[in-house]
Amino acid sequence: MKKILLASAAIAFGATGAYADDVKMGVLLGFTGPLESLAPGMAKGAEMAIKEVSESGKLLGGDTVTPIEADSTCVDAAAATAAGETLVTSDKVSGIVGAMCSGATTAVLQNVAMANGMVMISPSATSPALTTLPDDGLFFRTAPSDARQGDVMADEILEKGIKSVAVTYTNNDYGKGLADSFEKAYEAKGGKVTISAAHEDGKGDYSAEVGSLASAGGDALVIAGYVDQGGSGILRGALDTGAFSKFVFPDGMVSQTLQDNFGSEINGSFGQLPDSAGQGMQTYLGMAKAAGYDGSSAYSGGSYDAAALIMLAMEAANSTDPKVYKDKIMDIANGPGEKIYPGELAKGLELIKEGKPIDYEGATAIKLIGNGEAAGTFREIEIKDGKIETVKYR
Repeated sequence: MKKILLASAAIAFGATGAYADDVKMGVLLGFTGPLESLAPGMAKGAEMAIKEVSESGKLLGGDTVTPIEADSTCVDAAAATAAGETLVTSDKVSGIVGAMCSGATTAVLQNVAMANGMVMISPSATSPALTTLPDDGLFFRTAPSDARQGDVMADEILEKGIKSVAVTYTNNDYGKGLADSFEKAYEAKGGKVTISAAHEDGKGDYSAEVGSLASAGGDALVIAGYVDQGGSGILRGALDTGAFSKFVFPDGMVSQTLQDNFGSEINGSFGQLPDSAGQGMQTYLGMAKAAGYDGSSAYSGGSYDAAALIMLAMEAANSTDPKVYKDKIMDIANGPGEKIYPGELAKGLELIKEGKPIDYEGATAIKLIGNGEAAGTFREIEIKDGKIETVKYR
């Protein structure tokens, strides 16, 4: 009789969802380091998508999802690898949003993800080198490669009549990759790079670097660096010495910190970052505002999309095993099927369960091309009256 009662109880609990799983998802970002001011907005984006799915009760018959934050530091490959290893082996995550910076992402992909069959979707690792890096179909990104950013930046600069620039870049995969792709595109279109020189992060004095850039000259200075580190150090030195009066800011420099620290000193300067306009982004910005954070912060929308893609792919594969659901990510991102926007993740899960295809547009109008690359668009910004203002999208 006791066995019969236990069996009956088990059936009853199963029918009411008592055996639903709590799925763990890693949020591996640079909470410390040269882009730490961007990490909170990115984490909130990913965690908003996770909360939306958990509260819907529609993932795999009622599974919940819990975010596990970990710090990649952005610049310390060993620390990033250790953080990724902890997420996989100790926290038992079923997917990772991240890493954040290209070097850290490469380290975690090669040392942790491939060895454990773990899916990673980075919202912000943009090095062109990641395009051809072997990944066993486990790595995707919601931000476009810097091969495209370099080309967009070249067009933007030339359209403003700037025919020569000096370039400084942070001495890592991100900085070097972006500087090289930009120089190639800019000079092919008729511009001249007077100097392209690396700088190290973490220094207290950048006068020597600024001196070299000033000696080479140029109508503007491109700073392919980090706003919380050497990029701002170079900018401060160039402003204080009068070496340059106009600056070009790629994505690693565009944040509230830039506006807060330099304001009207950089009026007329401009730049770009991966971002999109349209229904999805407007919806996401409204959701973020209601949740109490700035959804326009760089890569925040892409972080929401990265988490959403993982969870929708799990539903499509009927599995939380990354070795299984990885094959559904491209299908979810590219359709064809009904378009799914932020705030509609429950709808997407329902359609998938019904066997209907979806086309996940998300916040960033995501489209994945070969090797899990995002096609991507860019938001062009300009500093006007000390404020970062959006000019247009490319």
